[in-house]
Amino acid sequence: MDSIFHEKQPSGNMDDSGFFSIQVISNALRVWGLELILFNSREYQSLMLNPITEKAFICNYKEHWFTIRKLGQQWFNLNSLLTGPELISDTYLALFLAQLQQEGYSIFVIRGNLPECEADQILAIMRVQQQQRPRLIGEEEGQTSSG
Repeated sequence: MDSIFHEKQPSGNMDDSGFFSIQVISNALRVWGLELILFNSREYQSLMLNPITEKAFICNYKEHWFTIRKLGQQWFNLNSLLTGPELISDTYLALFLAQLQQEGYSIFVIRGNLPECEADQILAIMRVQQQQRPRLIGEEEGQTSSG
């Protein structure tokens, strides 16, 4: 009976929209041997590392999570609110992260060996050039109907 009651209680670790707390994400990544470090923490800043030497970041703002990940030798903004992946240059990465922090995002560095993926293997041997920057989902329809 206690377990049934416990299961029906609301949790701060997840909700019906698919939002997960940082604790849940951190524990899930630990299964893969990965660790999260707050980007603007004293611990991380004391290392004085350049963001381009990292492999991935997880960003959160108002219960929306997205990833910035290095695939091959290039960085991509993998925000699901965009119409597709956004290519980010090495020179723009630090500025982009600073802008996100300014806007109130929490940014976490993912440390450890990320699992292999096909995109990483392909982009390790070829570079991508982005002809058109992705837009926010819904932005296209608004511009098309008014133009």
